[in-house]
Amino acid sequence: MRVVVTGAHGKVGRAATRALTAAGHEVTAVDVTRPVWERPDPGEPAYKQADLTDAGQAFAVVRGADAVVHAAAIPDPTANAPHVVFHNNVMATFNMAEAAIAAGVTRFVNISSETVPGFFFAEHPALPEYAPVDEEHPIRPQDPYALSKHFGEQLMDAAVRRSPIRCVSLRPSWVQHEGNYERNLGPWVRGEAEGSSGLWSYIDVYDLADAIVLATECDLPGHEVFYIASPDNGGGRDLEALIRKHYGDAVRVRPLPRPDASGISCAKATRLLGWQPRRSWRDYLDENGRSKG
Repeated sequence: MRVVVTGAHGKVGRAATRALTAAGHEVTAVDVTRPVWERPDPGEPAYKQADLTDAGQAFAVVRGADAVVHAAAIPDPTANAPHVVFHNNVMATFNMAEAAIAAGVTRFVNISSETVPGFFFAEHPALPEYAPVDEEHPIRPQDPYALSKHFGEQLMDAAVRRSPIRCVSLRPSWVQHEGNYERNLGPWVRGEAEGSSGLWSYIDVYDLADAIVLATECDLPGHEVFYIASPDNGGGRDLEALIRKHYGDAVRVRPLPRPDASGISCAKATRLLGWQPRRSWRDYLDENGRSKG
């Protein structure tokens, strides 16, 4: 397929672009950063610079595509003014959805977020009602980032009501790669970290890219939402014991598939997408939380 990947120069977009190209798709990479006028490397996808909050630019990059993977976003609410985060993320998603529908795109993969239920960046403290968290958990976002991602999922709902397009929203957990495992998860492995709003969940960027390929290629009707997280937690510890230590009985623990389970369940993605994560923090870190490389 001809696939447009937005946010292609970001952590998730780069991995998705490589994975989709390796799967045989013709990828056009899109981001706000300026292109470099150099001879392209063999197999390097085409690149277009675009500010997707501008509807005309969104329509221009979608023209001729069969599928869209929309990863472009300001990735958290902490480094920009709230209105900037919300406006950028919502309008970019709205414009891309409008353009995709007008262009007859058949598949739209929306990169949402684990923050949608409202446990992260909350001004008023919030905890999950139960663990592992799944797609049925109530949604109560507070901050502009989680709100923008929640609105993005609702835009996908609206898209399938008014057109034949098929949409998948992926909610990745904290995305890790070779360069940030030690910094981010090392303290968890060493037992130094305090509580975790994501219940110590994480996802390897290459496993996430595999999920994006499956979502792009799937024929699921309507709009489906999937959490994407590794099956184990970032410290390799007993999840129920961690929850009891940090949150007491405030978070109800459901039956766990394994003692060191993630605080987020990906059973739905396994069942409907056939997604099987293949990587763990153990591939990158030793027992002291230090990089093996």
